[in-house]
Amino acid sequence: MKRTLSGLALALASLFAHADTQVLARFDGGIGSQPFASVNGAAVPNDVLGVLPGGRPWLIGDLKARVDVGGDIRVTGKGLVLAGGNSIGRPGLPRQVAATLFCGGVASTSPAVDVDASGDFTIRGALSPTPASPCANSILLIRNFAAGAAGAWFAAGIPVED
Repeated sequence: MKRTLSGLALALASLFAHADTQVLARFDGGIGSQPFASVNGAAVPNDVLGVLPGGRPWLIGDLKARVDVGGDIRVTGKGLVLAGGNSIGRPGLPRQVAATLFCGGVASTSPAVDVDASGDFTIRGALSPTPASPCANSILLIRNFAAGAAGAWFAAGIPVED
């Protein structure tokens, strides 16, 4: 009996540990921001859920992200560069970025990381606050980070529907 109970306890612990590593949202590929969109012939800021875009067009060569239930996030971005202006093809600003995941319009943001000279970055950490599970209408934005807060968006992840 004692052996059966300890086996059951191990199975339950494994089940709960597995639940913590379940995928909440995945993104494969990315798009850069465009500062303006045309609405009825008028230029309007290309905001996403109230987050304004970077002031110039941006391009990202590759973006992969995974968010686990519980809020752990891993993002790899390659080639975040300006797609316009006098610094076209160069990383320019931002020097630091953070990822913001929106679930049903509610934002959760990662810690900030540095962007290297090629426009590459890797984010690993926990989102704050912990996102809702399930994550309805997931949207991932890569945002500049300055003065202790996430700002404009420069790239967005393309969601993978499982």
